[in-house]
Amino acid sequence: MPGLRLLFVIIVSAALIVADHQFDRVTPVRSTLATGLTPVYWLGNAPYQVSDWVAGLFTTREDVKQENADLKARLLILERRALKYAALASENNELRRLMNSSELLDDRVIVSEVVGVSPDPYSHEIIINKGSSDGLQVGQAILDAHGLMGQVVQTSQVTSRVLLVSDSSHAVPVEVVRNGLRAILLGTGDSGTLDLVHVPDTADIREGDLLVSSGLGGRFPRGYPVAEVSLISKESGEPFVGIRARPKAQLNQSRLVLVVFSPNGEPTAEPDANEDTPPTDPATESTQEGQS
Repeated sequence: MPGLRLLFVIIVSAALIVADHQFDRVTPVRSTLATGLTPVYWLGNAPYQVSDWVAGLFTTREDVKQENADLKARLLILERRALKYAALASENNELRRLMNSSELLDDRVIVSEVVGVSPDPYSHEIIINKGSSDGLQVGQAILDAHGLMGQVVQTSQVTSRVLLVSDSSHAVPVEVVRNGLRAILLGTGDSGTLDLVHVPDTADIREGDLLVSSGLGGRFPRGYPVAEVSLISKESGEPFVGIRARPKAQLNQSRLVLVVFSPNGEPTAEPDANEDTPPTDPATESTQEGQS
């Protein structure tokens, strides 16, 4: 009879519940049943796995290329943030630790691609595929995944011309991460060599010191790696030491770059076209440079 069967099921269920709660006798049975039901779970999930596998077979080449480009852009942004965090982590000055360093990490950036190189052997310039329609303005800093590359010197609607830090007319105010010593880093016309000028012979600077942008002059954001000291030469009787540095950015290799916008969204200072030579006074730490 249906009523008797229902009563029997209720009694058995109650007995199993009491046995499981009081004596923990049902756990092995539950484990065995779960193991036995594993194929059922697998079969239930099989249609989704098969459809996902089939969809993967028909992924277009354009989708793969787009996904690859998106991943490269994200990687570049994350590497840039890592550079900034590394520079800030090296700060030991108590006053700087009290400052709101989060503002220094919030520079807005967009990813751009190098689409051309200046054919002039005496001018170190590249062309990127972002322009005034993307909000770019003269004076904005350009980075790659390793450090500062240069700055925008001319924009069109869809492209911009970038002067590299290695150009002989380019100057960057920098500071030594280890001790905060400030100086001016000049381009030499050699993509692998920069000159650190007006450093007194008594200054505490060593080979291997990391030079980061100091932010003075308002042109370049503070804290981005620019170069590493590679050679120090001292001439007897000279008030300054000769210092060579290697750029951190891969000036001749990077294809993807970052265009940096100031945190408040305001344009950086316009360069003075009448300044054709780098500054000679280290106290001013200006970053004005001429355009060829």
